[in-house]
Amino acid sequence: MVRYFENKTVFHFSWEQVAQGFWNRYPNPQSKHVLSEDTIYREVKDEKLFSKRLFTKTNRVPKWGERFISAPVVKIVEESIVDPKAKTLTTYTRNLGYTKVMNLVEKVVYRVSDDNPNWTVAERSAWVDSQVIGFGRAIQAFGMDRFRKNCIKMVHGFDYVLTHMFPQAQVFISLVSGKDKIKDAAKKASELAKAKANGSLYA
Repeated sequence: MVRYFENKTVFHFSWEQVAQGFWNRYPNPQSKHVLSEDTIYREVKDEKLFSKRLFTKTNRVPKWGERFISAPVVKIVEESIVDPKAKTLTTYTRNLGYTKVMNLVEKVVYRVSDDNPNWTVAERSAWVDSQVIGFGRAIQAFGMDRFRKNCIKMVHGFDYVLTHMFPQAQVFISLVSGKDKIKDAAKKASELAKAKANGSLYA
């Protein structure tokens, strides 16, 4: 079974502002765990912007986790597609290090809100999996809890950046909904396995 999490965040900034601010998310007061970021690929194809960035992040490892992880530093790859016509910004993020311990795949779609054309909604989905025999469920639970807490930091950090980039905009964000559940979702698991097998989350 794979742990699955999803939520929606509404930013009271236009999609154009959010798409612009996305590339300037770091540094911010909530991103002290982000040590570095590098753009390793960027191309305009079919009027869409494809990018791949590599991040180095750190997180404190609990005492019991030290037997699996020697150093709390991991490489994260973020692949993104910006479609200015459809006004969507789609990101796929996955860990490159410690994949034998835990795999985390996240997808976020930023699009114009249905409630207000001047707002942007971020629809987030995440899958956490671990194949460590005897510890898989515990590692999945830890990974999802850590991810959920980091989501809060990401939202507040991004809001900080948007507020400073566009101080004239109405500043308000809201977490619309969220659920964290364990379920035997074949479709979700197959998407995760496919992403891991391909090594890239877009062609």
